[in-house]
Amino acid sequence: MCGSLVGMIPLADLIDRARPVGLPLQVPFRGVQVREALLFDATSRWSEWSPFLEYEPAEAARWLRHAVDFGFGDVQARPVRDSVEVNATIPAVDVRQDGPGMIDALMRRYPGCTTVKIKVAQKGQELADDVARVRAVRDWFARVGHGGNGGEHATIRVDANGGWSVEEAITAITALAADGPLDYVEQPCASIAELAEVRHTVQSRGLFVRIAADEAIRKSADPHAAVREVAEAGACDVAVLKVPPLQGVDNVLSIAKDVAQLGVAITISSALDTGVGMGAGIYAAACLPEHVDDDGMIATPQAAGLATGGLFAVDVASRRIVDGCMKVEDVVPDPEVLEKYALTGERKQWWIQRLRDSYALL
Repeated sequence: MCGSLVGMIPLADLIDRARPVGLPLQVPFRGVQVREALLFDATSRWSEWSPFLEYEPAEAARWLRHAVDFGFGDVQARPVRDSVEVNATIPAVDVRQDGPGMIDALMRRYPGCTTVKIKVAQKGQELADDVARVRAVRDWFARVGHGGNGGEHATIRVDANGGWSVEEAITAITALAADGPLDYVEQPCASIAELAEVRHTVQSRGLFVRIAADEAIRKSADPHAAVREVAEAGACDVAVLKVPPLQGVDNVLSIAKDVAQLGVAITISSALDTGVGMGAGIYAAACLPEHVDDDGMIATPQAAGLATGGLFAVDVASRRIVDGCMKVEDVVPDPEVLEKYALTGERKQWWIQRLRDSYALL
C-alpha cells in the first residue's frame, strides 16, 4: 500500500512502545480462551497489532502495516458519521446443555442491537446445536427483547468460518432458515468455487439467503484481486472486510469501493480486536458513504460486526453500545489492566520476536 509510514518508524521505537497483553474471554471464540494482542502507545493514538497466533510472519506483517499507519497518523479517510450500527455476536455456546439463560446473558451485553451474528459449524458440535442456538436467539427477541417485553424480531446472520462442505452447507442453511429468515451465511465453505456452488444452489431452491465471503478475501495477499475473483465467480452477495488483515482503513475503503461497483454489499467486521483495536473498524465503517437503493431511498451501511468487546471477560478499554450503535472515538487503555494482564517472560519475548520477524518483511 503506497504512502505507508512503516519504513519511517524504526523497529526499536515500535519495540519501546509495545505493550503485549493476554485478555481472558467469557467463552471460547474461534477456539481461543485468552486473546493475546500487542498494543502500541503510538504518537497519534493507541493502536493494536493482534494477528492470531497461528499466522505466519508474512500474513502478520499485513496486520502490522495497519497498526503502524493507524497509530502514527497515516490515515487519509475521514468519517462521515459519528457512530455506526453494530451487530451482536453469539459464540458457539451449547444452549442444549447450558440452556437459554446463556443467550440472555450474552444478548444483554449488546443493548439495542437487532442484528445478530451467530457462530455455527463449531468442531465437536452437530447441526442440531447450531439450529438450537439460532432458535434460542429468535426466541429471546420474541420473549424478552431489549425492552424486556419481547415481541421483537432479529436480523440473523450465521458464520461458519469455512467449516462446511457444499452438501453440509445446503443442509444447514435449509435447516437454519426453517424457523425464520437469515440475512446471510458467512463463509459457509472454504473455497471460492464452493461458495459459488452453495450460492447458486440456494438461489435455485428459492431460499432467500445471501452468501458472504470473509476468509476468501482477507487471507489473500492481494485482497483487491480476491474481491474481484469472488464477485466474478458469483460466489457472494456480501463481502466481509476487516481492517487489520487488509492493511488498514484506507485500503479497506478502496476495496469497499471496488466491491460496491461489483454490486456486492459490505460489512465491516472485527478480528476479535480489543477495545483499542476496535477503533479502526469503527473508524472505517463511519467512513463508508451512504447510497441510494433500488427504491430511491438513502441507505446507510449495514450493521458492522464490531461489537465483539462483549466476548471479553476483561478488556483494556471500554466501548459502550448505545441503541445498537458505537461511537467513533479513540480510547486509552486502562493502566491497571495493562499491568495486570501484561504478557511477561517467554510470551512477551515471543511477541517481540514476532514483531521483528514481521517488520523485516515490510
